[in-house]
Amino acid sequence: MDICLSEIAVLRAPYPLLLNYFQIFTIRIDSGHPFKDCLPFSIAALPKKKLLQAEAKLQEKRRQWILIVRFRSEEVRDFYALGDQQEKDESHVDLGPKEITTACAADFDFLTTLGKGSFGRVFQVMHKESGKIYAMKVLSKEHIRRKNEVKHVMAELSVLKANFRHPFLVSLHFSFQNKEKLYFVLDHLNGGELFSHLQKEKHFSEPRTRFYSAQIASALGYLHENNIVYRDLKPENLLLDKHGYVVLTDFGLCKEGMMPNSLTSTFCGTPEYLAPEIILKKPYNVAVDWWCLGSVMYEMLYGLPPFYSRDHNEMYNRIVNETLKIKKSISIASADIITGLLQKDRNKRMGSKKDFKELKEHEFFKPIDWEKLLRHEIKAPFIPHIDSETDVRNIAEDFVKIKINPASLAPQNLASTHQDHDFVNFTYVQKHDTMTTGLHANVQE
Repeated sequence: MDICLSEIAVLRAPYPLLLNYFQIFTIRIDSGHPFKDCLPFSIAALPKKKLLQAEAKLQEKRRQWILIVRFRSEEVRDFYALGDQQEKDESHVDLGPKEITTACAADFDFLTTLGKGSFGRVFQVMHKESGKIYAMKVLSKEHIRRKNEVKHVMAELSVLKANFRHPFLVSLHFSFQNKEKLYFVLDHLNGGELFSHLQKEKHFSEPRTRFYSAQIASALGYLHENNIVYRDLKPENLLLDKHGYVVLTDFGLCKEGMMPNSLTSTFCGTPEYLAPEIILKKPYNVAVDWWCLGSVMYEMLYGLPPFYSRDHNEMYNRIVNETLKIKKSISIASADIITGLLQKDRNKRMGSKKDFKELKEHEFFKPIDWEKLLRHEIKAPFIPHIDSETDVRNIAEDFVKIKINPASLAPQNLASTHQDHDFVNFTYVQKHDTMTTGLHANVQE
């Protein structure tokens, strides 16, 4: 009978289960035969069904061994290496969730497109091992370099890696790169952009505006405490969670190191929400964020930003020179806080002296219990309709319709550990991120 080396190799692998499906018998090999030193095995044909079953079991064993190596758990390795051997102890502890120490694009299933920008896209993804749902922002290195945005991308990463624990700031779970792309894996928030809800409803009630504004002010105050100016507050950067609370996202225009007396002068932001001092190219401080909040509050109450014009130059002129107009349809407290926040002189602007504390003490926020707000114990005036973690009904349909090409997002031939002098130390894993291995031993009572 002929001897198949591949079949002999299978028999010599540490998977004795395959022996049950092969008919084995001894043969004699002449002394001059080239296989005289090999094991004297030959393998008879076996039914196709049994072969497929055996192959499936073999693949499952291989998968388990890969997991064992990945998790580096001696207990798991011993348990699976010994097969059905009885455990050494009377009870074997459930290993529980395992901490994730590294990540790459291939670790995720790409489910839906959530957004699209000039440098890349945002996707709803699921971590294959843990089953957790995240939002993944994928950016093109080529586009970032072409637009000279490397500094802003790395600034965003720096702020996210600071791992701030604030309920109204989005959290980073992983970041990694390959030769072509950068990846940010963030909290998944599928309640939709505040902008899209505002478009549908034209404007918000005063209580709803107060609820959102309190959270935004708290988040901005927290950033300022950590010497960060945000600089890009707008409804598009505010997402609702499943409970109807807002979360501040996109830290690309943040600047760190802004001490109480620090000034900076970079011209950046979104035209509708730029403070006068930025337009005039004067040095500015964190008070620009309070101007932005005033603009967003005005928009929530009236439907459009103050001084709005389709012509940017005309709008800039209005922001710098035109007197703010407040309609009588809102309360005195609302009018007063908006007027204070939209003070053209940054030194007279509300928040310029005591920052967030000034806003907390204003009459407009008197109904807010700040401690309960931080603990999410206040019922939101609007709760988005969400059936599941993967529900995308609150995401713009134009984005959801965009087809996903997994091969381009998680290319197999590009190393996830790629080092790039423009994006040094880009890789990050949040310490408390864990995944359930599914390899649990039974606990004996």
